[in-house]
Amino acid sequence: MSQPSQTGAKALIPNPALKPLEFLVGEWRTSGTHPMLPGETLHGRTSFAWHEGGAFLITRSQVDHPQVPDGIAIIGSDAAGSLAMIYFDERGVSRIFEVTVGPRTVTWRRGDPTFAQSLTITADDSGDELTSKGRMSEKGGDWVDDLSQVFRRAEGS
Repeated sequence: MSQPSQTGAKALIPNPALKPLEFLVGEWRTSGTHPMLPGETLHGRTSFAWHEGGAFLITRSQVDHPQVPDGIAIIGSDAAGSLAMIYFDERGVSRIFEVTVGPRTVTWRRGDPTFAQSLTITADDSGDELTSKGRMSEKGGDWVDDLSQVFRRAEGS
């Protein structure tokens, strides 16, 4: 078995621009709704974990419904401290989002004129529950609800 490469090992350190996202780190059980699946409660799992020593934050998500794709995303920053997320899912869809952070809140947004999206996640005071509100706009139309979820911290996380 081969050993992991030590190339670039000195860069495997926490990225200070990502520190405000530490409230997300952990394993979460999710339940939510999507307007295209009325009356259904969508259960799943999401994890947020430091990647490469904290240089990036990696997100993995799964909803136990065939119409909601599993996805993975990586959040990083540029030299000015602006945050961005690159998303990819099981359909082969790849998107780039601008990320903004407030006190115990994070929003990712993409303003594509064909299909714009926004998701805001807010932590409760205990840090053991997150609430997300998704919105979308197709072809420049009105913003409407998208996937929204409640995240409950998994035991041991």
